[in-house]
Parts: sequence; C-alpha cells; structure tokens
Amino acid sequence: MFMNKLTDHFAGIRCLNSGILVFTVMLFGWMPVAVHAFDLLIGTDESGTFSHFTGRTLCRVINSEMADVNCTVMPGADEINHLTNVQGGSLDMALTDTHLLYDAFNKTGPFEFLDINYADLRTLAPLYDIPYSLIVRDDAAITSLNDLKGKRFNAGPAGSSQRLAVEALLKAKSWSRSDFTLFDELPPSQSQDTMAFCHGTIQAILHTGVHPDPVLQQLFTLCNARMVSVFDDETGKMVAENAAFWETDIAADAYPAVPEAIKSFGTRVVLVVSEDFDAATARKIVKLIYIRQDRLKSAHPALTLFEAADVKESAADMRLHPGADGYFSTND
Repeated sequence: MFMNKLTDHFAGIRCLNSGILVFTVMLFGWMPVAVHAFDLLIGTDESGTFSHFTGRTLCRVINSEMADVNCTVMPGADEINHLTNVQGGSLDMALTDTHLLYDAFNKTGPFEFLDINYADLRTLAPLYDIPYSLIVRDDAAITSLNDLKGKRFNAGPAGSSQRLAVEALLKAKSWSRSDFTLFDELPPSQSQDTMAFCHGTIQAILHTGVHPDPVLQQLFTLCNARMVSVFDDETGKMVAENAAFWETDIAADAYPAVPEAIKSFGTRVVLVVSEDFDAATARKIVKLIYIRQDRLKSAHPALTLFEAADVKESAADMRLHPGADGYFSTND
C-alpha cells in the first residue's frame, strides 16, 4: 500500500478561399501592410523540465511585448544538438548550462571529438542557478561528501546533466566508480531513481536542479531523506579554477526538512545565441527580460535574475553578446 502510494506520488510529479483573398487584396491593397512578425526559435530541454518551463515563460513575456516577434519553444532531449543548431542557424537561441557551454568552447567533454567550431556562440543573459545537492538516506550514515565513498550511489545515465555533474565531482575528489559499492545509472524517468532510493537499493543521489523541487519534498516526506553539502576543500578548489561552476546556497526555507542554508556549487543556465544575432534585437530582448523580471520571479523563485555586475562576471569566460553587453553596461 505504501509503495503504491509512493509510486502514485512520483508519477504525478514527473509526470509549458482564394476568391475572398483576391477581393480583400483589391479592397485593401492601398492600405499600409504591417510587417509580419519573425519567428524566434528557442531550444530547451524536453517538455516537463524546468528548462522548458523557463523557455515558455520567456516566450510569453516576449510575445506580449514585442509585436514583431513570434517566440516559439523547441523542446529536445539533447543540449549538444541545441548548441549545434544555434551555431548552424537552425535555432535562434537555446537554454544551456555553463558546464556544457564551457566544454563546447574548449572542445572538452562530449565535444572533444566533434568536428564543429562553437567559437561564435555568445551569452545573452544568465537565467538561473543549478545547485548540486547530495540527497542521502537517513540510515546511510552520510553526513559529509567524504562519507559518500563506499556507498551505493546513483550517478544518472551517461550523457545526462546529472552524470556530467557526477563526473566533475569525481574528478575533484580523485575518485572513480570503483570507489563505490554500487555505481548505478538509473534515469529519473518513471521515477526509477527515486523508487530505488526509497527501497534502499541506492543510498544517495546527486540532485542537479532548481529549488524548491517537489520531487525532493516527497523524498524528505516519504523516504526520510536528508540533504548534505557537496562543497568542501576539493570541490571548492575546482569551482575557483573552472569558469563553468559557481558557488551558491540552497536556502533554508526551500524545504521544511532543511532548517539551515546549505552551501553548494553548481552551474548556471544561460540564454545562448550566435555572434551574428542582430545586436539591436538582442539588446531589446535582454532589456525586456529585465524590465519584466517580476513576471519571471512570480513564475518560480529560481528565476530571480542576476545584477548587471554579476552578469558581466558570469560572462567573462562565456563571451557576452555585444547587444547584451550594451544593455548591461548602461542598464538601458
């Protein structure tokens, strides 16, 4: 009964005529013709993800304020394809995290053997942080990141953002998969990872995503989960030396089961365009996003935009687009 209830909880959670035409042209042909709106295609993660939700929110703001733009979200499972399509012109923009963008610029990680040059990609604006947090079972005796060694750990499927985060963490700690009793690769689809956690098959999950997250709330409530900081000397050193990562805190009021703020690190999701994207349009879009930032924040607390100084810092190695740079330099 309990596990059926649990399954229902997670499934619910997982689960943004020619004749008339000729007459009209003859009748109104003398009138000025309005310029048609141009399509603005934004690549996001799959439907149901926070990336897709954010893309839809951005498009609603843009479409309500810019009469000459028709913003449309293009969801997909592969962020590498999104960056490739922005680079090639099939997409106008894409939401991607700084870890993946950094790898694209430096031909590392999943981009190491791709014969594509991503040097013309530019950041339009950072949108939200993706903190990393270690979720552990209460009976796993894990109170710090070092305690994770030797435990049953789910690293997520190969190529996923979760797995990229795990690989970065392992590199920082000089660990390998052999340092764990079980190094599983369960995906979040159909709640495979959370169910294994609640059954006790795995003892820890590295969560990568915004807060608050209703899935985590259910783990805290139904499976006696706890959150442990992943920030220590080794990961802190990695953050300081790698422009893809950022220090961040998980707020104390994010969950009832987390009474104190937890220091963490993670990546940022940024809006990416190509270098040849029209500078005036880029500036107009960024200005609109910031003028209407109350709408973003009301959509989700994680969409609290960054100050201009933070944007300039976050784009130092992420190559800010000239149109966006013009806005952040003058706030106009």
